[in-house]
Amino acid sequence: MNENNNNLTAWEKVQLARLSERPNADEYIYNILDDFLEFHGDRYYGDDKSIIGGIGVIEGINVTVIGQLKGKTLEENITRNFGMTMPEGYRKSLRLIKQAEKFNRPVICFVDTPGAYCGVDAEERGQGEAIARNLIELMDISVPIVSIVIGEGGSGGALALSIADRILMLENAVYSIISPEGFASILWKDNTKAEKAAEVMKITADDLYGLGIIDDVIEEPAGGAHCAKEYIFKEIKVRILQELKELLSLDKEELLQKRYSKYRAIGKV
Repeated sequence: MNENNNNLTAWEKVQLARLSERPNADEYIYNILDDFLEFHGDRYYGDDKSIIGGIGVIEGINVTVIGQLKGKTLEENITRNFGMTMPEGYRKSLRLIKQAEKFNRPVICFVDTPGAYCGVDAEERGQGEAIARNLIELMDISVPIVSIVIGEGGSGGALALSIADRILMLENAVYSIISPEGFASILWKDNTKAEKAAEVMKITADDLYGLGIIDDVIEEPAGGAHCAKEYIFKEIKVRILQELKELLSLDKEELLQKRYSKYRAIGKV
């Protein structure tokens, strides 16, 4: 790994993961895919702007791509709800994933959210059910799924797009059940202890790879992914193609059995 990044503390990596300068899901999509057509709506309620999803081509392979999307400016963040997905966003994602299964397309997910939106309106529209439905359905999807945590992987909001055959993380991304601030507030009744919480929680890519939660870590350039975007776009494209080549060689029964075994093993960590 890059020595510059490897010396960072867990809290410093949290700060890097949250930087607005880091490449967003749409940047990865438009720079990695040869072609991309965005789809909208969940066919139940509306279109969640925190989720970008559609179909595209990567080196001749037709794929479905879904990404959690934050904004670069305050105005964009308000439009994207700061990357906090509503129930209709998870339902849109599942609609596209089921469509991918119908047409035998692999699925690529870019995970980047502080967590699912927890407002009253989201709860009224079934936030918990929407996330749970994704978890259930993704276990039985008969096409390859590759998920990449590119920034924050927060709580069930991230997990809903992380039931995958391969889970990869950028070197400075984080993936956790709750934010360090939330963890500190619950455990110590003091959210100013977030830095300490980040160390205790084991939320970095290195920690999670060591625990067997994720499958691999993608090295970032010195200073973070935003410092050399073209490099990181190329690196992620190479990794996606590597994973797809292996996963597409499996028949459907073997793919589903390996996915099942993977999550059974994680449950024993």
